[in-house]
Amino acid sequence: MAFGSEDDKGATGAARFVTSTVGNTVGGLGKTVGGVVGAGGRGLGQTVTAATGSAGKPVGEAIESLGNGVENGANNVSNGVEDAGKWK
Repeated sequence: MAFGSEDDKGATGAARFVTSTVGNTVGGLGKTVGGVVGAGGRGLGQTVTAATGSAGKPVGEAIESLGNGVENGANNVSNGVEDAGKWK
Protein backbone atom coordinates (compact mmCIF):
# COMPACT_ATOMS: atom_id res chain seq x y z
CA MET A 1 0.00 0.00 0.00
CA ALA A 2 1.55 3.27 -1.07
CA PHE A 3 1.45 6.25 1.21
CA GLY A 4 -1.24 8.63 0.10
CA SER A 5 -3.42 5.95 -1.46
CA GLU A 6 -7.19 5.89 -1.08
CA ASP A 7 -6.70 3.54 1.92
CA ASP A 8 -4.93 6.32 3.81
CA LYS A 9 -7.72 8.89 3.54
CA GLY A 10 -10.64 9.73 5.76
CA ALA A 11 -11.67 7.61 8.72
CA THR A 12 -9.69 4.59 7.54
CA GLY A 13 -6.50 6.62 7.31
CA ALA A 14 -7.09 8.09 10.76
CA ALA A 15 -7.75 4.64 12.21
CA ARG A 16 -4.59 3.26 10.62
CA PHE A 17 -2.54 6.14 12.00
CA VAL A 18 -3.90 5.71 15.53
CA THR A 19 -3.57 1.92 15.59
CA SER A 20 -0.08 2.12 14.10
CA THR A 21 1.03 4.65 16.70
CA VAL A 22 -0.52 2.74 19.59
CA GLY A 23 0.73 -0.61 18.29
CA ASN A 24 4.29 0.60 17.89
CA THR A 25 4.28 2.31 21.29
CA VAL A 26 2.82 -0.64 23.20
CA GLY A 27 4.99 -3.09 21.28
CA GLY A 28 8.12 -1.11 22.05
CA LEU A 29 7.25 -0.85 25.73
CA GLY A 30 6.55 -4.59 25.88
CA LYS A 31 9.94 -5.35 24.37
CA THR A 32 11.62 -2.99 26.84
CA VAL A 33 9.92 -4.57 29.84
CA GLY A 34 10.68 -8.05 28.52
CA GLY A 35 14.33 -7.15 28.06
CA VAL A 36 14.61 -5.72 31.56
CA VAL A 37 12.94 -8.77 33.14
CA GLY A 38 15.07 -11.11 31.04
CA ALA A 39 18.31 -9.38 31.98
CA GLY A 40 17.28 -9.27 35.64
CA GLY A 41 16.46 -12.98 35.61
CA ARG A 42 19.78 -13.86 34.01
CA GLY A 43 21.67 -11.68 36.47
CA LEU A 44 19.85 -13.08 39.49
CA GLY A 45 20.32 -16.64 38.25
CA GLN A 46 24.04 -16.12 37.74
CA THR A 47 24.32 -14.56 41.18
CA VAL A 48 22.56 -17.53 42.80
CA THR A 49 24.82 -19.94 40.94
CA ALA A 50 27.98 -18.02 41.87
CA ALA A 51 26.99 -17.65 45.52
CA THR A 52 25.90 -21.25 46.10
CA GLY A 53 28.21 -23.17 43.78
CA SER A 54 27.19 -26.53 42.38
CA ALA A 55 24.49 -26.98 45.04
CA GLY A 56 22.54 -23.97 43.81
CA LYS A 57 23.36 -24.29 40.12
CA PRO A 58 20.02 -25.91 39.18
CA VAL A 59 18.12 -23.13 40.92
CA GLY A 60 20.28 -20.45 39.31
CA GLU A 61 19.80 -21.98 35.87
CA ALA A 62 16.05 -22.22 36.43
CA ILE A 63 15.88 -18.53 37.32
CA GLU A 64 17.90 -17.66 34.20
CA SER A 65 15.62 -19.81 32.07
CA LEU A 66 12.53 -18.17 33.54
CA GLY A 67 13.92 -14.72 32.76
CA ASN A 68 14.70 -15.79 29.19
CA GLY A 69 11.20 -17.23 28.80
CA VAL A 70 9.55 -14.02 29.98
CA GLU A 71 11.73 -11.98 27.62
CA ASN A 72 10.95 -14.23 24.64
CA GLY A 73 7.25 -14.24 25.44
CA ALA A 74 7.14 -10.47 25.77
CA ASN A 75 8.94 -10.10 22.44
CA ASN A 76 6.49 -12.43 20.70
CA VAL A 77 3.46 -10.63 22.11
CA SER A 78 4.98 -7.24 21.30
CA ASN A 79 5.66 -8.30 17.70
CA GLY A 80 2.01 -9.33 17.41
CA VAL A 81 0.84 -5.99 18.80
CA GLU A 82 3.05 -4.12 16.35
CA ASP A 83 1.77 -6.27 13.46
CA ALA A 84 -1.80 -5.56 14.51
CA GLY A 85 -0.98 -1.85 14.47
CA LYS A 86 0.20 -2.31 10.89
CA TRP A 87 -3.08 -4.11 10.08
CA LYS A 88 -1.27 -7.36 9.30
